[in-house]
Amino acid sequence: MAITRWDPFRDVLALQNRMNSLFQDFSRGQGEAETVATAAFVPPVDVYEDEHKVILKLEVPGMKQEDFDIRVENNTLTVRGERKFEKEEKEENFHRIERRYGSFYRAFTVPSTVNTENVAASYDAGVLKIELEKRAEAKPKQIKVSVGSAKPIEAPKAESKPAA
Repeated sequence: MAITRWDPFRDVLALQNRMNSLFQDFSRGQGEAETVATAAFVPPVDVYEDEHKVILKLEVPGMKQEDFDIRVENNTLTVRGERKFEKEEKEENFHRIERRYGSFYRAFTVPSTVNTENVAASYDAGVLKIELEKRAEAKPKQIKVSVGSAKPIEAPKAESKPAA
């Protein structure tokens, strides 16, 4: 008999996954118009910045470049897409389908320090990378301190009064 390590959250996660699939099955049965309005999955995203850019990385494997719609409007970056379930000519007997399919929508508020005119997007190895360049005035500036060439500040001389 094998010893299995007990995980108290395993049952909770299984219940959450089952509830998510039930709600997705329900929304699929409501009609095509509502399916487009509700997101079938939400891709995970990393957002970070350096001194020159704000960078977003969305994990969306199995998609093509033309499947994405990326827009910046009114200081909001929106990323839309759809991952389609590919059916082959012959019917396959699936035992389990865990990957998420359908449309997704993510929106991010862009800080005022970002230049929305200069946005670049690339897709490689299932990761969509969006780079937003910062404005020149928002980039950190290094101020050099000069040493030895500055003149010392002299204290004001006290006026001497003649003794009476």
